[in-house]
Amino acid sequence: MLIAHLPAGYILASAARQRSAAPGIMTAALVGSVLPDFDMVYFFLTGGKVHHHGYVSHWPLFWLALAVVALPVIGRLASRWFPAAAVFFAAVVLHMIMDTVAAPILWLAPFDWSKFELTTVPATYSNWVVSFMLHWTFALELLICVTALIVAVCRSRRVGGRQQA
Repeated sequence: MLIAHLPAGYILASAARQRSAAPGIMTAALVGSVLPDFDMVYFFLTGGKVHHHGYVSHWPLFWLALAVVALPVIGRLASRWFPAAAVFFAAVVLHMIMDTVAAPILWLAPFDWSKFELTTVPATYSNWVVSFMLHWTFALELLICVTALIVAVCRSRRVGGRQQA
């Protein structure tokens, strides 16, 4: 996915905020939805020899292990922040699921190095971005973006309607 991670995080946060008024849910979802791609900094610094999906920040089991350790601690020591922490980890997993649509993800690393992806985007154009944008999976990204926009407009109307009343 190229452009839909942040909008998907927004949709997730909007749904979570309907269930909980806990602080930080939107921020947690937005950060979690894009955090795995911060490995691109390392990718570019090292000359891009290994696809960034091979880094630990794109290993779902790494995030699962981190959540198994962090969530009980947060629940015990800072229960007010537990909903935001849970949404953060859900957003990270959502990132991995979305990446799996058109890019290989090592779902079982470090125990199994098999790569999983729904479809492969062929390099039909010299620029890989163009190849992605002209593949059917980009329509899915646009759908996610439009959905996030609709959710935002509906939310602003609800909030605006409450302020005017």
